Amino acid sequence: ILADGGDNAIMTSNGSGTLTLNNAALKMTPAFEANLGSNQTVSDNTFTKLNIDTEVFDTDSKYDTSNYRFTPTIAGKYYVYGSVHGETDASQMQLCQGAIYKNGSAYAINIIDFRSNNGLQSNVFVAVTMDLDTDDYVELYGKIYKGGGSTIRFLSGTTNTFGAYRIIGA
Repeated sequence: ILADGGDNAIMTSNGSGTLTLNNAALKMTPAFEANLGSNQTVSDNTFTKLNIDTEVFDTDSKYDTSNYRFTPTIAGKYYVYGSVHGETDASQMQLCQGAIYKNGSAYAINIIDFRSNNGLQSNVFVAVTMDLDTDDYVELYGKIYKGGGSTIRFLSGTTNTFGAYRIIGA
């Protein structure tokens, strides 16, 4: 047992090398990661919230799979990341963007520009370190701009991923 000056257990061990952190300030939680469960058809050239509805893990049940947002309820500095995988038919993709939104507004955006060589699919990654209060929320948005064709969508699975975790000591 590792204890603080008041003899409160900070960390314990089971004797077999497994450590347990007993102080929430030392844990990189809350944390979550989730994926897009099914293809999501979207409108051209419009930022759209991804329906990230399939949790990989959610340490403190802070990710909501019905409104697709993470509300930490614990203030701190967080690493937030997302991967947006878009597809068009007939190789007509010209731009693909991923964006982390904080409280309903774009906070960080990344873009892949195909205008000189249109593509069929694109995967753009966006990540940011941000301060979040107890009632702040973050969401993952994406946008595809196409030059023609009819189908544009975000593809299901692990290529459309959204996650976050609290950074301890920051």
